[in-house]
Amino acid sequence: QVQLVESGGGLVQPGGSLRLSCAGSGSIFRFRAMGWYRRAPGKQRELVATITSGGSTNYADSVSGRFTISRDYAKNTVYLQMNSLKPEVTAVYYCNWKDWSAGDYWGQGTQVTVSS
Repeated sequence: QVQLVESGGGLVQPGGSLRLSCAGSGSIFRFRAMGWYRRAPGKQRELVATITSGGSTNYADSVSGRFTISRDYAKNTVYLQMNSLKPEVTAVYYCNWKDWSAGDYWGQGTQVTVSS
């Protein structure tokens, strides 16, 4: 069983930055895609960003140009760098890793709050 642990969330002022981390118990090479999702209060979970095993990235339109997803093979960790933060990105952020055998793994979530 793969365990994912997110960290890096918190309270930040508008315009600020945060970097989320998702550390996995398995090697990143096992996974065909890794991503970040979020759920804002009263809303459904939505895709934020994904990165494939080949390095292709995909972003929600609302974060494109401000958020960057990346990975560190040596640390088995995926990151989400979030810049120019706005209050509307306030949500619980979850990392998700999908392996080559249809396994689908989620972290416990980390709260991101953007407020003055």
